[in-house]
Amino acid sequence: MSQDRAGAAAVPQLRAAIRDIPDFPREGIVFKDLTPLLLDHASLTAAVDALAAWSRPREPEIVVAAEARGFILGGALANALHAGFVPARKPGKLPARVVTADYELEYGIDALELHADALAGGARVLIHDDLIATGGTTRALVELVQGLGAIVVGCCFVVELAFLGGRRRLGEIDMHALVEYTAQ
Repeated sequence: MSQDRAGAAAVPQLRAAIRDIPDFPREGIVFKDLTPLLLDHASLTAAVDALAAWSRPREPEIVVAAEARGFILGGALANALHAGFVPARKPGKLPARVVTADYELEYGIDALELHADALAGGARVLIHDDLIATGGTTRALVELVQGLGAIVVGCCFVVELAFLGGRRRLGEIDMHALVEYTAQ
């Protein structure tokens, strides 16, 4: 599958609704805060609609989204796609048997878990997160989903920090981001 860069600027008002928070969560990081985008109904609707438009032809049955910010649009995206929703949670948050993947962030190490019975073999899964940076979170989700026998039909994001190279970690998996930053 090819990786789609078309549409990185398809929703230009979204870029204006994302604010930079310097030195968060640690010095040298410029955090992309989506809160202003979420506060504005038009921007929120535009983001969900644009993500759904890219995702719909891939025919996902399930949207898997990463805790915590991925949940915000992940559920809305699943609803727009008439798909189910599976939360990928931080360790210790899910009550049933889980599968776990550790991953590296641009500023540390973390882990995500899925319920071991969350995905039926062969389910068509769209992975969503608010942002892709180094690709560690998304790569971990791809491995979890594929390890449960499901098929990753694509990955979509509101923001891509292209200068951190996360796209490379996804290999041939289709991916799409609404807003791309090529420099910090």
